[in-house]
Amino acid sequence: MSTDKNGLKVIELFAGIGGFRLGFERAGFETVYSNDFDKSCKISFDGYFGEGAMDLRDVTTIDANELPDADVLTAGFPCQPFSKIGKLHGFADARGTLFFDVLRILKAKQPKAFVLENVKNLVAHDGGNTFKVIIDALENDLGYTVYKQVLNTKDYGLPQDRKRIYIVGFKENIPFKFPDPIELPFTVGKVFENEPVHDFFYLSQTYMDGLQKHKDRHAERGHGFGYKVLNPEGISTALVVGNMGRERNLIQDVPRPSGVSRKGGPLNTRGIRKLTVRECARLQGFPDDYEFPVPVTTGYKQMGNAVSVPVAEAVARQVAMALEAARGSKLEEETSAIPVRVASR
Repeated sequence: MSTDKNGLKVIELFAGIGGFRLGFERAGFETVYSNDFDKSCKISFDGYFGEGAMDLRDVTTIDANELPDADVLTAGFPCQPFSKIGKLHGFADARGTLFFDVLRILKAKQPKAFVLENVKNLVAHDGGNTFKVIIDALENDLGYTVYKQVLNTKDYGLPQDRKRIYIVGFKENIPFKFPDPIELPFTVGKVFENEPVHDFFYLSQTYMDGLQKHKDRHAERGHGFGYKVLNPEGISTALVVGNMGRERNLIQDVPRPSGVSRKGGPLNTRGIRKLTVRECARLQGFPDDYEFPVPVTTGYKQMGNAVSVPVAEAVARQVAMALEAARGSKLEEETSAIPVRVASR
């Protein structure tokens, strides 16, 4: 799974299904601890990384001193309190306050670096005040040098328009540069299943008619709202939790005139269907041998919440380079400080 080891260790909080872990391990890091309290995530996570790979305890109950030492801490802390799709309660939402447990553990463990990920809207939430609180705590309370940038999954090898804020910090004043974008190697059509999929993923004609009416109403008002059928030669919109995101990521497959929907009605005549969980996993960079032994709706939720693996890997490689460069500079300084003895004749 991983490339050459770099000797750096990671502890991860809010691990989800392991997007951060996969990315960091591909960049040569060793994961020494993973935590998330979502039981369904643990089923998928442990199924891939090994039984017991995830600690399922509530992070608020964990004594930070029990955790192993590590060079880097990663956390995709809950984004729903800051997402435009949610109710934007921020720190007023119990999930939003979990960020302070990230601070608590950072303060106790003092890793050399951290990498945090959240929705783009975190930057603008509450007029920017939420983000100011976060950055101020990391810089002034904990003493980290902090870098932040919005990264888009489509710029790092996957055909998905998914913008997320990445916050990277170093305990020392270490120069850091976020990864440069790369040319998109393939389009969304390459993630589609090769074999026919179950009727479950096809929309019924009744549901399709409703979606079309909804789209027509908004079109009359000059709005662009409504379902979207993806161009196989293009990219997808962001995968999110809930039906809305899947209705913006529909595809046109082979029509099934005799197919029956799960509610008993006929399938739509155009062959319009949702992406499968596997197709969503490919859009997030998860390997095909990563299984999701959970209900389909749960699999969709896991995909919507996941960290895009290639983005995590690209950031991880930059973090490793920055730490290695700093270590080299420190060794050079220490070596130059050693007095040179001149042998007497």
